[in-house]
Amino acid sequence: MCGVAGILGESASDERVVRAMSAALAHRGPDDAGAWVDPEVGVALGHRRLSIVDLSPAGHEPMLSSNGRFVLTFNGEIYNFEDLRADLEAGGLVPTGGWRGHSDTEVFLEAIAAWGVEAALSKAVGMFAFGLWDRRERLLTLARDRFGEKPLYYGWAGRNFVFGSELKALRAHPRFDNPIDRRALALFASRTHIPAPLSIYRSVFKLPPACLMEITVEAASRPLDVAPQAGIRDRLRLKRYWAYRDVVRRALGDPIHDEVDALAELERVLATSIRGQSFADVPVGAFLSGGIDSSTVVALYQQHSSIPVRTFSIGFEDAAFNEAEHAKVVAQHLGTVHHEHYVTAAEARDVIPLLPAMYDEPFADSSQIPTHLVSRFARGQVTVALTGDGGDELFGGYNRHVVTPRLWEQVQRVPRLVRAASGSSLRRLPNQFWAGAAGLLRGGRQPHVAGKLRKVLGAAATATSLEEIHRSLVEEWPSGRSPVLGGDGAPLPFDLELEAPDAVRMMYWDAVSYLPDDILCKVDRASMAVALETRVPFLDHRVAEVAARIPLTLKIREGRGKFILRRLLDRHVPSSLVDRPKAGFAVPVGQWIKGPLRGWAEDLLDPRAMRADGWFDAQMISDRWRHHLTGRQDSTAAIWAVLMFQSWLREQKIASAVAA
Repeated sequence: MCGVAGILGESASDERVVRAMSAALAHRGPDDAGAWVDPEVGVALGHRRLSIVDLSPAGHEPMLSSNGRFVLTFNGEIYNFEDLRADLEAGGLVPTGGWRGHSDTEVFLEAIAAWGVEAALSKAVGMFAFGLWDRRERLLTLARDRFGEKPLYYGWAGRNFVFGSELKALRAHPRFDNPIDRRALALFASRTHIPAPLSIYRSVFKLPPACLMEITVEAASRPLDVAPQAGIRDRLRLKRYWAYRDVVRRALGDPIHDEVDALAELERVLATSIRGQSFADVPVGAFLSGGIDSSTVVALYQQHSSIPVRTFSIGFEDAAFNEAEHAKVVAQHLGTVHHEHYVTAAEARDVIPLLPAMYDEPFADSSQIPTHLVSRFARGQVTVALTGDGGDELFGGYNRHVVTPRLWEQVQRVPRLVRAASGSSLRRLPNQFWAGAAGLLRGGRQPHVAGKLRKVLGAAATATSLEEIHRSLVEEWPSGRSPVLGGDGAPLPFDLELEAPDAVRMMYWDAVSYLPDDILCKVDRASMAVALETRVPFLDHRVAEVAARIPLTLKIREGRGKFILRRLLDRHVPSSLVDRPKAGFAVPVGQWIKGPLRGWAEDLLDPRAMRADGWFDAQMISDRWRHHLTGRQDSTAAIWAVLMFQSWLREQKIASAVAA
């Protein structure tokens, strides 16, 4: 795992600039630094290395191909690099002079030189984001892995095209002075993250997952105000080299109906993924929460490992947020070398001031706090950790996958005028009512459930489509009522256009949007802040392809998701150890901002300061804050998003003042 950066433009002639951009990513790669510059053309590539495979200088980057044509700066891992190397050797495509080392980067680079970029991508199994310079064609290619595990930002600083693993690399360019994008801010306030292809800055974008972009020197000199669309425009080409939509469509026509066959195929591909992802020249472990996903990963990892797997979990004093005891009993059953750390509330709150710099742009999934804490804890013993992320999106693990389609089926039978009248009454009920109602449901005593219940039933009262109900679950402000001044406008569409059951459509959207833009972003920044590489076995595209072929009846059954995954785990862990309501990975920030953090929160939410800044409607924010304090409406997510933006904005002001 590493950090990459680069420039295409006149400032590339000064190597100090690209080195400064790379230095901003030192936390991602503390082991080595490198730069490659061609001042005549105006291209510079930078790299920070976290040594994982081949710890020798032979893995130094940016790396030049043996034929001298390509230069690569690479972030990530190619898990099947030994197979690719064998294929190259079988085809007589051994690099001139032989292999320099045994790094996956070298193999992938030589695969590109031998087969071309798109063919190499199609054969590669891994997570990655990279910049590749073709010296012969004078063409820069940027690419990102299929599900978006690794980040890649690109855009313009003045008239220089720049890219990097994190925004801090772009901000290190001396010409960077990009203003905040109000549309992106409005989406952030609503969704608590900024969805691709937008970033918080104008003229800076996220490369979407499974995409490659080619840009010439001429195109790089013409800044864009909007993200490029698929196709070729002004010598800039954006192409999707893999599409999860196509995977799902093919799978619907070729399902694995038999449960025995589905279990066998799922275990085979998942075990293969875990074997590949547990390879490294440094210590490897795994996160373990005691839930279905992480327990399945650890169980299959332990099965093929010749030594006990090292597992890590954190616990909290508040029982409503504590999963450490569950993780401990699973670890004992599997025989792992388990490590747990109980975190005090004060220790968790101490992470909050670190978040603006850690995430670079506003990000407000509060599970970022425990994710960073468990990463920091694990980094004391390992350099790589496997995680259970992706299981919910592939196997119907979120409550919304189970509840929403059934709710939509029922509400369509009720005349809309009747629904609207009842919805108006429901919205006036206090939060205490919703907490009581949620308590009657399985898992309803989890802190977030009452708010979700209120939102989904309120939306169902007026909804004309499943998309409207789904939107209500993932957005924190009513449609058309953004608290961002000047932020009203056409929202990003919800990509649910599939001829498939409603639950499958929702799972698809979560996999292509919520997963990369929230979950994977959260884990990448939280772990890379301490130079810990996280790997996600469920997101091996071969696992995803098998999962898509498993029909919905084997995923959602008897009002619960992940049925097939539970059956797989039953082979290794008694169901009594993991059979409990989904809890998530959270901390009680909603209570903290009412109590010990109230002073900090009210300082950031000061209406006078907000009016002076001109980003938020101060009255709307004040009303929402008051409702949260009084218990009328749990607005944890909405208020936390505002606080994260205000914290980030304050840090930007301080940084600008220091630079001046």
